[in-house]
Amino acid sequence: MNNIVPSRAHIPAMSEASIGNVRKFEAEMSKQPQYDLEILHTIHGGVYTRTIMMPPGCMLTGALIKIATTLIISGHVTVYTDGEDIDFVGYNVVPASANRKQAIYAHEHTDMTMLFSTKATTVGEAQEEFTDEVYLLVSSKDHVVVTGE
Repeated sequence: MNNIVPSRAHIPAMSEASIGNVRKFEAEMSKQPQYDLEILHTIHGGVYTRTIMMPPGCMLTGALIKIATTLIISGHVTVYTDGEDIDFVGYNVVPASANRKQAIYAHEHTDMTMLFSTKATTVGEAQEEFTDEVYLLVSSKDHVVVTGE
């Protein structure tokens, strides 16, 4: 029998001050060499999923997410949320509120998948649905699967 332990964490909406902290950190991080992360996008059955594969030691900031999503984390990361750090170890399925912009540090290889219900038929439409900061989502290693189902 498997022991399933629910995550204690919910990633809450963030205050303007906490979002401002992430923006300041992001400005400093932009001066450092950047990772070219592999990202897998899938649109299937009315669900958009965006999976980011983070190597150990990778630090990133995300775009401001304007809708509620579910976040699946597999690995070990520390996520800065609304004024606190939350450590995720192992496999976690986490409710994540709208209005959040996290800073994330990977202690080991970690896969993070964000998902939400959508009517989008393209990755661009889905991205515009979850953020107004699409320009921050650039990657040269994007893989896209759109099934049309």
